[in-house]
Amino acid sequence: MFRFLRFLLVLVLLLGGAVAAAGAFAWSRLTAAGPLTEQKTVVVPRGANTEGISEALLRAGVIDSGPSFTIAAWATRPEGPLRAGEYVFPARGSLRDILEILRTARPVQRRLTIPEGLLARQIVTLLDRTEGLTGETPAIEEGAVLPETYAYQWGDTRAAVVRKATADMGETLREAWAARAQGLPLQSAREALVLASIVERETGQASERAKVASVFINRLRRGMPLQSDPTVTYAATDGATLDRPPTRAELDRDHPFNTYRVRGLPPGPIASPGKDAIRAVTRPENTDFLFFVADGTGGHAFARTLEEHNRNVARWREGREAARAATPAAASTPATPAPAR
Repeated sequence: MFRFLRFLLVLVLLLGGAVAAAGAFAWSRLTAAGPLTEQKTVVVPRGANTEGISEALLRAGVIDSGPSFTIAAWATRPEGPLRAGEYVFPARGSLRDILEILRTARPVQRRLTIPEGLLARQIVTLLDRTEGLTGETPAIEEGAVLPETYAYQWGDTRAAVVRKATADMGETLREAWAARAQGLPLQSAREALVLASIVERETGQASERAKVASVFINRLRRGMPLQSDPTVTYAATDGATLDRPPTRAELDRDHPFNTYRVRGLPPGPIASPGKDAIRAVTRPENTDFLFFVADGTGGHAFARTLEEHNRNVARWREGREAARAATPAAASTPATPAPAR
């Protein structure tokens, strides 16, 4: 009897030692430094099971053993499910580190910037080419999305980004219209959006937008045509871009968007204006300017009378000719008409 009890005790001790040794080995595998030599960003595909995730990590060099990862994930499953997404894995990250990232870390936040003044078709192209977004880009109405920087995660849909940008434009427009100056010759927030798109395309200088807006507001009050070259370009290309000034034929073209021929606002936006352009239109500077022309420095010279405007145009032409004369190839470059507003 005594010998049997001693045998049982020895057996228990041996089994306990084996379990302890196995546990120590498992812990060492779980906490041992991984194979990555430097930090790396990896996309864990949606819908992948544990084996699929281990294959992705193995291909990226984050782990060096698929079976070890699978066993570790199974053994620690009470800590939570593994999540898909784009994650940053540290150099020498252990299996425990990797599993904790997959369970608790925030996926990489990517950024997509929609610049001010883009046409709807340009925004569609931008979204189509944005890495990490999925699905088709839905049709976008001209001026419907707000130019802004949007955060997204790998695997988000293009449709979701468009919904967010469209909602932001609606909210921005509502807020600006509610805070608009009194007495504007605009009947609705929609008209403010249309005029803001023109202001956006007319100047790239934020400091000028409220002043440019005042010119168009003053023209609307007097019943004068807006005479905006970007609207002519929009009409000439049916909503595309043009890398040259409009021709005389294009300025004379009978088209609803040609504000040289049609008084008042065009029937819709000609681009997506940013927040500054929308605010400039709803709260323009209080001026009596009726004209503006490029000043050769990226800005514009403003005028109250046609005579003053003509002098500004003459100075613009002189500066342009001087610049052309200083350029070796200037003699073979055809002249372009001056902006006449």
